[in-house]
Amino acid sequence: MIATTRPAPADHPVLPALLARPVPAVMGVLNVTPDSFSDGGQFIAPERALAQARRMIAEGADIIDIGAESTRPYGAQPISAEEELQRLRPVLGEVVALGAPVSIDSMKSTVVAWALRAGAAIANDIWGLQRDPGMAEVVAEHGAPVIVMHNRDRADPAIDIMQDIAAFFARSLELAARAGIPESNIVLDPGIGFGKTPEQSMIALARLDQLRSFGLPILVGASRKRFIGTVTPSEPQQRLGGSIAAHVLAARNGARIIRTHDVAETVQALRVAQAIEDLG
Repeated sequence: MIATTRPAPADHPVLPALLARPVPAVMGVLNVTPDSFSDGGQFIAPERALAQARRMIAEGADIIDIGAESTRPYGAQPISAEEELQRLRPVLGEVVALGAPVSIDSMKSTVVAWALRAGAAIANDIWGLQRDPGMAEVVAEHGAPVIVMHNRDRADPAIDIMQDIAAFFARSLELAARAGIPESNIVLDPGIGFGKTPEQSMIALARLDQLRSFGLPILVGASRKRFIGTVTPSEPQQRLGGSIAAHVLAARNGARIIRTHDVAETVQALRVAQAIEDLG
């Protein structure tokens, strides 16, 4: 690890609180976008976004993850930081005021910096600190936890996906160390559906426990992902059963945070699975 001259920040209190229970924390997805793959356009109106956040919290969401730019792997249209902020400004503060920790799902350091100043507690970077050169610095300056997701520009069916994920995380952790982000503020996300074939996404879920060697919490977001439709042909909104199956297995393999569009059903599934395991 490379030393930094910045004083080491204190561990952020939000992660220990979220990870203290035996059942994984549940992160509810709130897309204020017109073009996300599953729910694009449903919550772009601020009043509908706020109502959805309230509903997810009532259903048991421990975190609300707000994203204002679609990051779906195929066909997403990039937008400027200013357009992303225009979508977030009417919503973020209102959602923060509801009391649940809020994560900002953005790959732009300027957007993440604004959101953290506005009350978001967690940065969620789908490029694992490796795409925007200012991201690690912003996260370190705010002392915020960061979700480091594995990603690739394109899928390569010839690679060993677990080796690729591990090498990616090693690079991300080096960038984090250089910036002064303590490992205790880092969550790893294998990036189900991002830069992977459907089979590689399933391999990442099946071999998730290999990532425990990093000694860091793991987040899994398999909700409504394309690999489910390759097993049982279906549209995104018809993949609840597959999403729950993937998330229960992910929890069994070590995931400590589950990111989902369907909060109530996921909370129920995780709690029932844990109750059964407790009696085993």
